This record gives sequence, C-alpha cells and structure tokens, in this order.
Amino acid sequence: MSEPKSVRGVSRIVKKLDGALEAQNYYEAHQIYRSIYYRYTAQKNYEELLEMLWKGVLYFIEFRQQTIVADLTSLIVDVLEKTTPRADHDEWIKKLGDILRDIGPIVEREALLTKIIKWSSSINTGGKLGHPMMHKILGQVMWFENNLEQAKHHFLLSKDGEELAQMLVQMSVRKAYRGEIDLIIAQAILQQLCLKEAPTAQKTFSTYTKLHPEISAEQPPFALPLLNFLAFLLKLAKSGKLESFKNLCDLYKRSTDRDPSYEKYLQKIGILYFGAPAPPARSNHGLFGDLVNQFFQGLEDEPSSSTNATSAVNDLD
Repeated sequence: MSEPKSVRGVSRIVKKLDGALEAQNYYEAHQIYRSIYYRYTAQKNYEELLEMLWKGVLYFIEFRQQTIVADLTSLIVDVLEKTTPRADHDEWIKKLGDILRDIGPIVEREALLTKIIKWSSSINTGGKLGHPMMHKILGQVMWFENNLEQAKHHFLLSKDGEELAQMLVQMSVRKAYRGEIDLIIAQAILQQLCLKEAPTAQKTFSTYTKLHPEISAEQPPFALPLLNFLAFLLKLAKSGKLESFKNLCDLYKRSTDRDPSYEKYLQKIGILYFGAPAPPARSNHGLFGDLVNQFFQGLEDEPSSSTNATSAVNDLD
C-alpha cells in the first residue's frame, strides 16, 4: 500500500530541509521550518513538531543566527500554547530561558520574552503574572547581562527573595549612592508586600541586611531608620493591627517621605494586611500612570494579561 499523499509531502519537505541545513543555506532552511510548522499544525502533530523546531533552534544557535532562532522559538511557544497544560512545562521553561540567554539582547527578544511570559502564565501553577520559575530564569539572564533594573523586576515576580536580595546588594554596591542603601531594599520590600508575598519579602530583607557590607546585620536596631521601619512592618503585617500600622507609619514618616512613591505602596499594604479602607478613586498622573493603577487595583483581582502585569511592575520605579 502506498503512503498517503500528505505523508509523502512531508517526507519530501523534510528531505529538502536536511539538504538546506547541510549546505548551511540559512534562509531556505528557515522558510522550510515555517512550512513544516503550518503542515504539522494542520495535522495536529504537535509533539513531533516541537522536536523538529527544537533541533532547528539548536542548529541556528550554533551558527549564531539569532533572528531565526527568535522566530522558531516563537513558533515553539505557539505550539506550547496549543498543548498546555502539559507534564513537561518545567522542562520547556528552562529550555526557553536557555534560548533567551543564548540569543542575547537583540531587538526581537523583547516581543519573544513577552510571549513566553504570557504562555507561562497559562500553566496551572503559573499565576497570572507569569510563572515564578520563568521570572527567576529571566532575572538570572538579565543579571548575567548586567541589566540590573530588568533583573530586579523579574526577581520581584520569582518568589525567590534570597536571589533578589543578592542582586540588590550588587546593585547597591556597584551603582547606587551610599545614601540609597536603604531606599533600594525598601522599594523592593514594599512592592513584594503589595504582591502579597510577605514571606518572600521577609527573606529578601533578612538576606539583604545580612549580606550588604554597609549593614551586616539581620535584626533591628539598624543604624538606618528606614531599615528599622521595614523590619517592624514585616513583623506587624502578621498581626493585622491597623492602629499599630498607622502609628508605625507616623513614627517613621520622615524616613518614608524620602521617596514619594512609598505613600501609594503603604496605602495598598494598609488595605491588604490591616483592613484599612480604600481611598477614594482618583485620576493619577505623572510617576504613576494607568499601568500602575491597573497593577494596584488588580492585586485582589489579578490582571488577565501577564504582559500588562509585567509592564506594571516595570513602571513602579
């Protein structure tokens, strides 16, 4: 019995792909991979397609064809979106992280990164802001590239307080003024509390104060008042005592007023942990734009778009 026409067609195109790869004809090979994607997708032959695309990615990485790698990886994510949930999602998170590291900070990576985060948010254990493992890997990639600001944003969503703290210590020592030692950790802790990550925030704080060469302590009293405020706030968050929270904010108002953004964070923390009433809705301009408003309003009702959520965290600075 002869093979079905569709099978013969795929066999021919695969043979043609092998010839293009052997001849290092990158453009032709790329176009053949795209053709295979459409054929296999129509047949719902997803697992074999993933295997082929992954081999193509490895081939083009070897020959430093980053733009083609980005495109084939985008096709891989398309297939993952069609087949999620899947048992090997952790493995694919790691593979995608490796690809993002290998292609480097090219223009195409930003859109690919956003697409990958969106896919990771669809995983059962992911959460609508993107899977913590994905954000941890992205934080490591950005840290390796010395893009500390972007690394911080991803580590904030990684649920890994220890690694975030290590990166913040490096940021403080290498890039910050000495007078900003406490401001750097304060912003991160307040953001984590707004993300309902109190245990992670505690780990971030204790690791930072222990490892930072200008602090080298884990418990108050600290020489810097803002650090004492953070230490007491983290302990108080477990109690839910609103009056104590108000008194603490009043006592350290001079320290928290050093950064105007803290007021917005503390308002949200008061609502989340101490049952404070929500302030009247108002138009917000300047430092806090629409994305930040979406971020704060969505902490109880997380936004459906992981892209918007990540952008909101990025814009909190």
